[in-house]
Formats: sequence, C-alpha cells, structure tokens
Amino acid sequence: MDKSPDAFRTISEAADELDLPQHVLRFWETRFNQIKPLKRGGGRRYYRPDDVQLLKGIRHLLYDQGFTIKGVQRILKEQGARHVIAIGETGQIQPIAPQPQPGDPDFMEDAGAVPVPENGAAHPQALPQPEPLRLTENQRARLKETLAQLMDCKVLLDKARSG
Repeated sequence: MDKSPDAFRTISEAADELDLPQHVLRFWETRFNQIKPLKRGGGRRYYRPDDVQLLKGIRHLLYDQGFTIKGVQRILKEQGARHVIAIGETGQIQPIAPQPQPGDPDFMEDAGAVPVPENGAAHPQALPQPEPLRLTENQRARLKETLAQLMDCKVLLDKARSG
C-alpha cells in the first residue's frame, strides 16, 4: 500500500525513494543543518515531505550537477532551503544558483560535466569576466621563477614514480 504524498517517511522509505543508502542520509544530517527529521523513541527518524524534497535537491546538486558538500552548503546559506527544495521538485537548478565550472573549488571533475543549454547559450546568471590582472615586472619574474620550480618538482615526482 502506497503512502500519501503528505505522509512522513521512515529513513528506509526516504533512502529507497532517493536511491541512497541510509548512512548517507545520516551523514548529510551532520553536514546540512537544514535536514531535521523528527526523531521518536529509540532515535527513529521520520522525514516530512519537505525534508524528502530537500534531500532530493541536495542529491541532485551533489550527484547530478557536480557540486561539493561545501558548494551545496553555500547554496543553502545564500539561497535558502526553499530554493534547494525547488531544485528537488524540478530537478533543475534555477537561474539564481550559478553552476560550478572547472576550476571552481565547488566543482568536482569526476562528477561529470555541467550541462549546457541545448541552444548553447551561456548560463543565465553568468558572472562578468574579471578584469585582467595587472602585474609588475617583478611580480611576473617571481611567478615565472615559481613556475619553473614547480616544473622541476614535477619532473622529480615523475622520476620517483617511474623509478
């Protein structure tokens, strides 16, 4: 017998609905203070419908969009739980949440590429490009020296790995 959409879910029901192990939900409770299931005697967790939608949004951001936990925490802080719940309901990031890009500390290279709209348009909330950095000759020389040292280190590491 299926439960009403408004019914509370046990951790096993929520985990099944989200296709996640239960321990992941428990772990996320420690990382996202917005996840607050009701706890009854013996520590049994009961997730409200909004809790499940929030978990869906977090799951989508982490697994489908390539955000890190820190990145999702930032979205929750800046945009709020309602925004992430909306992501859970629609499965799409709304324009106010910039998608992580390679090089962004909140992007995980191994989580897959960030989808680009079919029309090839830039993300609606694309940030303006920063001004080019203006360096003095002394700063440029120091950066080049540092780069050369790093390249030397790479050669040594490659030799150590192969030898």
